[in-house]
Amino acid sequence: MLHTETLTLNKEFRRAYYRGRAFPTPVVVVYVLKNHKGINRIGLTATKKIGKAVRRNRARRVLKEAYRLLEPQFPIGNDYVFVARTKTVFASTQEVMRAMRSVIEKLGKKS
Repeated sequence: MLHTETLTLNKEFRRAYYRGRAFPTPVVVVYVLKNHKGINRIGLTATKKIGKAVRRNRARRVLKEAYRLLEPQFPIGNDYVFVARTKTVFASTQEVMRAMRSVIEKLGKKS
């Protein structure tokens, strides 16, 4: 991923949850917060509600692959936190990409 780093600290995730804008879709919830760094930072989360480790890992893998394919379309200079939902486990990468595209469109309209 060219212009992307990962969020690792709990305080970075919490900042995105509380100060960022939320874009819920049936497959994923995306929190967006400007970071003023000239790069995108992403965080992927999947709670235990989704299922055991195998399902949570699959959900994170699908989210990461969808982001990787759509990375050039995301506006640069933001923190993105992708929260998997129960439907994410059963969704294909194409369905997740469709949900992410809708978020990108909403970001473009409100900027």
